[in-house]
Amino acid sequence: MQVDQPLALLGGLSPAQFMKRYWHKKPLLIRQAIPGMQPLLERTELLDLAARDDVQSRLVIQQGAAAKRPWTLRHGPFARRSLPPFKKPGWTLLVQSVDLFDARVQALREQFRFVPDARLDDVMISYASDGAGVGPHFDSYDVFLLQAHGQRRWRIGRQKDLTLQDGMPLKILADFQPEQEFLLEAGDMLYLPPRYAHDGEAQGECMTYSIGFRAPDQVELAQSLLQGMAEQLADAMPRKRYRDPGQAAAAHPAQIPFDLQAFAQEALHTALRDPQLLARTLGEQLSEPPAAVWFAPQESAAGLRKGVCLDRGTRMLYDAQHVFINGESFTASGRDAQLVRQLADQHFLDARQCSRLSPGAADLLGQWLDSGWLQALE
Repeated sequence: MQVDQPLALLGGLSPAQFMKRYWHKKPLLIRQAIPGMQPLLERTELLDLAARDDVQSRLVIQQGAAAKRPWTLRHGPFARRSLPPFKKPGWTLLVQSVDLFDARVQALREQFRFVPDARLDDVMISYASDGAGVGPHFDSYDVFLLQAHGQRRWRIGRQKDLTLQDGMPLKILADFQPEQEFLLEAGDMLYLPPRYAHDGEAQGECMTYSIGFRAPDQVELAQSLLQGMAEQLADAMPRKRYRDPGQAAAAHPAQIPFDLQAFAQEALHTALRDPQLLARTLGEQLSEPPAAVWFAPQESAAGLRKGVCLDRGTRMLYDAQHVFINGESFTASGRDAQLVRQLADQHFLDARQCSRLSPGAADLLGQWLDSGWLQALE
């Protein structure tokens, strides 16, 4: 990607300028980020996705401030007859990870790859009837809110008091203090950094696409990495058993020996001392595809003759030493490393590039085709 090239998507800013001035710092309203924007999915197509049991969907209904339960939340799948009538105001259907199930939405997601793939989460589509929203809230991650159809009024603010209303099925702020207000038309987009409070209300029927970015919690990441590293330690560390030939007779038998504590500490230091173990575990976890992703096997020989591209559900990353794809790690060097990294960056290799792979690398890509992780170019 040309990170210094101005983009209409970013209001004439280049990706480099946007990341430096706005990313993780302050909101940005972009009028006509996608001029002439039309919904990529028809309403019926979105409802069909919400009816599938392998797609995560939610239904939020506003009952009004005077109701005993002002908000209700239900989780899908949803048969069409279980949804409210379109003319009924105050309800929102949220469908997650639509980019995994639709090539058009995947192509939209590709436009945001000026942010590292390791941070990109998914594209969620919300359909809202007149007056609907999910209440004033904040997210712990960056998000682009692209208006695809109709109008939505957004109120936003730097919220200091993040106290939530008690007894609600949604995380709704107890005392929302908006500072700015925008009416978004189809094609307009609003970027919000983490923890920036916002409340969107549909003005008539509307659709909004949310391009979200994951931000790992440090404690959760440490727990996940330690668990993943533990699974690899059997092959990564030499086996050494505790010995205590100098242990004296124990006057206090319940006391843990200092030498045993030191032995345990050394074991952890030895594991963490291997930077490749940590890097490999991190890459494998970041490239793990969502549980709902299913891959259809391909015919490998024909694929390599035509060129290959990543399947919609495939996650592929790399670092200085490894290539990661769908939770697995591989090493490569020389021209093979260059070509496989190119596949990760541009999401395809043409027939000429495939022909330059070594026999071993070509065999590996053939295995990825057999698994459905790659698709043959048309």
